[in-house]
Amino acid sequence: MLKRLLVAIAAVIGIAATASLGFWQWDRGQQRTALHAAMEARGRTAAVTPAELLAAREGDAALVHRPVVLRGEWVAAHTVFLDNRQMNAVPGFYVVTPLRLAGSQAVVLVQRGWAPRNFTKREQLPAVATPAGPVEVRGRLAPPPAKLYAFDTEEKGAIRQNLDLARFRAETGLPLLPLSVQQAGPASEGLLRQWPQAASGAEKNYGYAFQWWALAALIAILYAWFQFVLPRRQARAP
Repeated sequence: MLKRLLVAIAAVIGIAATASLGFWQWDRGQQRTALHAAMEARGRTAAVTPAELLAAREGDAALVHRPVVLRGEWVAAHTVFLDNRQMNAVPGFYVVTPLRLAGSQAVVLVQRGWAPRNFTKREQLPAVATPAGPVEVRGRLAPPPAKLYAFDTEEKGAIRQNLDLARFRAETGLPLLPLSVQQAGPASEGLLRQWPQAASGAEKNYGYAFQWWALAALIAILYAWFQFVLPRRQARAP
């Protein structure tokens, strides 16, 4: 009797745990789907005006993912190459260059695109062209580049693992705005711009959900088979 009780408790715990994980993955998928829809909707709104951009505050989510067209000049001396970033499953650099806005002293960080890494000469920077003089940059407003795991140390130099906006502002003395721009458009200047969608991957969450639910169903079926069906068959056997 005790053995049957323990088996029943284990089965219930297994079914509850796997079913809960399935619902958690399903919820994550719905969140990503909603986020993707919101990003798409914002991408179809009117472009952010220079006045709106200059008035942006830290954590101003209302402007994120909206299109933007900027004019200004690159501050090429402060270009940063963020290491261990992937595009199309290939590791390399995200290239980030400050852009001084035309008619203003304000500066915004532009995630210009992705460039491959030289894995033989790891200190070698990729060939990225940075035009001098006035340029026009089209893209969308985005949070500062996502941080990868790293020790909490202040990084210097062109190649870095992460870029902390407040530290970079203090380091360079540039009046950086609290948002960044993710540049759009075809490949140019040695850079690819096939950016991964922050809200993509919902189909994986849904797939994982069905896997967990299938495992929950399997536990229930096996429990019923070994605890009820098989003993009855054995009892009926001559």
